[in-house]
Amino acid sequence: MQFYNLKEPDEVVSFSQAVKQGLGKNQGLFFPASIPAFDNVDELLSLPLVERSVQILKPFVASCLTEEQLKQIVTKAFNFPAQLQPISENQSILELFHGPTLAFKDFGARFMAQCLQVFSKDQKITILTATSGDTGAAVAHAFHGLDNIDVVILYPKGKISLLQEKMFTTLGGNIKTVAVEGSFDDCQAMVKQAFDDKAFAKQVGLNSANSINISRLLAQICYYFEALAQLSRQKSKLGDVVFSVPSGNFGNLTAGLFAKAMGLPIKRFVAATNANDTVPRYLQTGEWSPNETVATISNAMDVSNPNNWPRVEHMIKSGIVDECVSSVSIDEEQTQTGVIQLNKLGYISEPHAAVAYKALKYSSEEGEHGIFLGTAHPAKFKDVVESILGQPIGLPKELADCAGETILSVDLPADFDQLKTYILA
Repeated sequence: MQFYNLKEPDEVVSFSQAVKQGLGKNQGLFFPASIPAFDNVDELLSLPLVERSVQILKPFVASCLTEEQLKQIVTKAFNFPAQLQPISENQSILELFHGPTLAFKDFGARFMAQCLQVFSKDQKITILTATSGDTGAAVAHAFHGLDNIDVVILYPKGKISLLQEKMFTTLGGNIKTVAVEGSFDDCQAMVKQAFDDKAFAKQVGLNSANSINISRLLAQICYYFEALAQLSRQKSKLGDVVFSVPSGNFGNLTAGLFAKAMGLPIKRFVAATNANDTVPRYLQTGEWSPNETVATISNAMDVSNPNNWPRVEHMIKSGIVDECVSSVSIDEEQTQTGVIQLNKLGYISEPHAAVAYKALKYSSEEGEHGIFLGTAHPAKFKDVVESILGQPIGLPKELADCAGETILSVDLPADFDQLKTYILA
């Protein structure tokens, strides 16, 4: 299958080129020439995660990977579960934080890393990526120690939790981390500037592992199928399934829309945002007017200008999916209330899942089964969760192992020229 640039449709590339290139001309996002639709969804749902994921991904990558190569990649990438936990009779949480960095982004980052190793053919690659929290750890651990791949991760200084920071700033080796004096949007802007500097991009073999990379997006489709596979085993009748997706850069929602377009029986989606409410306002008014990014306790969603929105809008406006997306903004008080309500139901949650839970409660309809996504382990937000609940929570081994390590980041202003000098040095 080929992939085209949404901004410059004449730019058409293979899957391998889309993965290696990251962004197209004029900072355009790559999109598949067609989306395969399965008429045997029930059969797919009966398969184990890895075997099913190979079948889901095969049509997208068949021109660049053999089925055996794809199976090896998926087996290495998805070597941990996604778990659907019932919260109430009509609500479940899909826990996506059982990977090595305790966040949903392990799925996409590990799949991308394995693909790039196959595609790079010993060429030098520099991964430049921005993170508002969990992407940094997932990318760092996915690429750590891989030959011929250097990683540079930008993050807003002082605006992510200390444990999140320690998970990716303490590795060293081929992982370089930069604390930027600014917001996540400033970090993203610097990444885009780097890609626009064609001579620099070519000199260092530039690539981005953000959710704009098509490989990460495709990997995330697979756990929507896994959610319904588990729900079909837990309930005799699926009913109308609604997903509430905590949304920052909107890659997770995009993957869900792909799953729906491929035949997965999803009624609709709720895009749950925090105070950074560009999308809820846009869906109400038709005006795209990002405000300055606001810092919240659900910091991985502190994004005012989400990079993946053009893909979402393209899928809806072109009729690939129907008008199945609503969006709700959840404030800080509501987020904390969500954590408390879930705790009363016997479930310890972190702020991002709580945002999705509250958005689901506000928009649920009779006869629906709501699934909200748990995108990170609550211990990654230990201080916030303990403060809200007034009780201690333990550290899993993955966090305990890095908690005492030294942060190796360099501090830089939000200035591309200084970043460029740092990378070239």
